Amino acid sequence: MDQKQQLLLDTVKKLIRRGAYSNLSKVIGKTHPADIAHLFPHLTPKEQQTLFNLIEDTETAASVLSELDYVSGAQLLEKIGQEAISEVLQEMPYDDAVEIIRNMPEEIAEEILSTMKDEHSEEIEQLLKYDEDTAGGIMSTEFFCLPEETTVQQAIDALQQASDVEMVFYVYVVDRHNHLVGVLSLRQLLMVPPSRRLKEIMVTDVISVRTNKDQEEVAQLVERYNILALPVVDEWNKLVGLITVDDVIDVLREEATEDIYKMAGASEEELLYGHKSFKVARLRLPWLITNLFGGIITGYLMWRFRMTLEAVIALITFIPVITGMGGNVGGQSATIVVRGFATGNIDFSTLRKVFFKELRVGMIMGTVCGMTVGLVAYLWHHNIYLGLVVGLAMVSAMTVAATMGVLAPSFFKRMGIDPAIASSPFVQTANDITGILIYFGTATLFLAYLH
Repeated sequence: MDQKQQLLLDTVKKLIRRGAYSNLSKVIGKTHPADIAHLFPHLTPKEQQTLFNLIEDTETAASVLSELDYVSGAQLLEKIGQEAISEVLQEMPYDDAVEIIRNMPEEIAEEILSTMKDEHSEEIEQLLKYDEDTAGGIMSTEFFCLPEETTVQQAIDALQQASDVEMVFYVYVVDRHNHLVGVLSLRQLLMVPPSRRLKEIMVTDVISVRTNKDQEEVAQLVERYNILALPVVDEWNKLVGLITVDDVIDVLREEATEDIYKMAGASEEELLYGHKSFKVARLRLPWLITNLFGGIITGYLMWRFRMTLEAVIALITFIPVITGMGGNVGGQSATIVVRGFATGNIDFSTLRKVFFKELRVGMIMGTVCGMTVGLVAYLWHHNIYLGLVVGLAMVSAMTVAATMGVLAPSFFKRMGIDPAIASSPFVQTANDITGILIYFGTATLFLAYLH
């Protein structure tokens, strides 16, 4: 947070604390909606509600909500009257309003839709039919298109009158049946004679997506082709919506946040519960229980190798090193692969290459770390065979962990499950188990030389 934003936050908190609401309203009136929205994560729920209720202009309130995450926006709206909720939602772009409604309790959402004006509720209900993680779920139905027979001069006149459209980056061209047939940039439109028809100058190779396209793939398309907006068509190639670059930024942020939560063995649902510790703990417990049973399995394996451990008690010294390094290497590889799948830089056609690359990296890092820890073992316990066992186990454990970091996300991806789950504590535990097996298995093979 920069100095200006920190000053604004301090001022807002001080005015709320003093109950100086008239002064606070004046401050809000002079502040950009995006700056107001930026304050909310730093306020308590009570302060958030107070601040939001003091936003008198409905359009400003709608702009603030559009800048917030949808969970927080829904929670703020739930605490005001339904008439007020409807007024605010009607000022928002339909795609943002849909996301807010999706995060409200079902009974409240239904009441709000019945309260809203027919034209707004119909548009929102139409968007609610699509899955929220698809192109249809994030698209805006407010877009600008023109018939292919339109002249350039008519198109320019129509653009000047299109005040109800949120953003116009391109002019989409449709035939008489509303099929998407072409696209024009605004620059192209201004560089040709006014009498030309759009069908004569339009680009017919239009990059578009179907309504059921996954939002992550939509974001990858926008990034790949460096476009500011992407038209959405139905199964008959009829233009039904538009996804703009601000929607794509939201998708990228949402997907990245989701992956980070899953890598940590947590869930984005935690945002719904705020400071409700028991509910948050309930969401985290499944992953920790997985770790718990993984630890029990690791302990069981050590028990099965107890004869080896009793014979050479010095082996206990390097258990944390073997398991810890394996977990770290596996986590690194898994994170790289998960991110590669998310950005489109890795797919199943390049997976073989990635696998062997990580295999080589694991062997190189394992060799360096194995030689280091093997030397430490020899100098510490004065047994060259113990150093050899620890070194070999380290090389093997880190190599296996690196390959597992590739295979686990790929398996989940193939099964249609978010591969980010593969970087969770579940895989860390799996690497602990394989590390113990490798370490004590190697020690057992060399047991005669370790006494």
